[in-house]
Amino acid sequence: MTSAPTAPPARSTPPAPASESGPAPARRLLLRDLERPGLVVSNLTPNWFASVMGTGIVAVAAASLPVSFPGLRAAATVVWALAALLLVVLTIATGLHWARFRSTAAQHHLHPVMAHFYGAPPMAFLTVGAGALLLGRDWIGLPAAVTADWILWALGTAGGLASAVVVPCLVFTRHRNAPDAAFGGWLMPIVPPMVSASTGALLVPYVPAGQARQTLLWACYGFFGLSLIASLVVITLIWGRLAQHRIGPAAMVPTLWIVLGPVGQSITAVNLLAGNAEVAVGAGTAHALLVVALVFGFAMLGFALLWTAIALAVTVSTARRHLPFSLTWWSFTFPVGTCVTGLNGLALHSGLDAVAALAVLYYVGLVAAWALVAIRTFHGAVVRGTLLAPPRTA
Repeated sequence: MTSAPTAPPARSTPPAPASESGPAPARRLLLRDLERPGLVVSNLTPNWFASVMGTGIVAVAAASLPVSFPGLRAAATVVWALAALLLVVLTIATGLHWARFRSTAAQHHLHPVMAHFYGAPPMAFLTVGAGALLLGRDWIGLPAAVTADWILWALGTAGGLASAVVVPCLVFTRHRNAPDAAFGGWLMPIVPPMVSASTGALLVPYVPAGQARQTLLWACYGFFGLSLIASLVVITLIWGRLAQHRIGPAAMVPTLWIVLGPVGQSITAVNLLAGNAEVAVGAGTAHALLVVALVFGFAMLGFALLWTAIALAVTVSTARRHLPFSLTWWSFTFPVGTCVTGLNGLALHSGLDAVAALAVLYYVGLVAAWALVAIRTFHGAVVRGTLLAPPRTA
């Protein structure tokens, strides 16, 4: 995930994410050219956590897929373990980045594009935590899985609430953005509370009955509302930019798919919360929440299908000309995965075979996109060394 056109910021900013093609690599050193291996973390940006999100959602979406395939759960658990490993590696690497290259790290939040991707680390923590409870329990046992999920959910929720407040404040007070600056990445810092709502719903049954369980349930609905309303505002800005300023650079086209993130995650949240509400509130209230989940879910599904068609048409059209690879391509994964988890919930509560078939179709697309992006990322980061290499100094 990377940049959209913006006006030059008032102060120096860190470089935008590298791509495998285009002008950026010409200005960058390759990993094999580095004099010190430690320089590999010299320009590590928060959008790298999108790889954890995109990998983790492949596993999480498979856990509740309406149709089961031989070996699906085992394969999904392996993918979850890979996401967990990536999370550990990137967390350690980020710590090294802050310790050894503090001046660079301290500038990320001032970059009018990169600042928005501080929403990626919280969502990475939340996704891996949910995978621990849904899949990791098969390997580490339920008590350990619940404990791991609680820790990751707490960290992700705190980080997500911080990004939802701090990044918009920076946009309003510190960043300078042109009229055509709005892009899918603007959703990144405000979506984490919606992910907290979805993953928090999974923890409701593991909270002591009574006030604690009810508080968690209704807090998750609060997270849902916070993220939903803010996302609707930003999606409107994105639609307006596209209508008035067209698509823009090819590198930003994949970020159109980020719009599916809050849409699919909101469907996921209301269905998971409704499905677990009966253990926290009365049967009447739980039934009412389920009705709301179905009505809201199918209404939002209509928009999800519309935006999928628009984003797909624009992406195919751009790819026929040239779509350079960069970390923006991870936008093809997590947002689509949230549509799968949302469809899984709708299929469960509605009993409609058509919805189940649609969930499988989206999941096939998700796996194909993840495989492509993962291979290209490995090639760009390890084989060619362009994605992690530091920029040339002036």
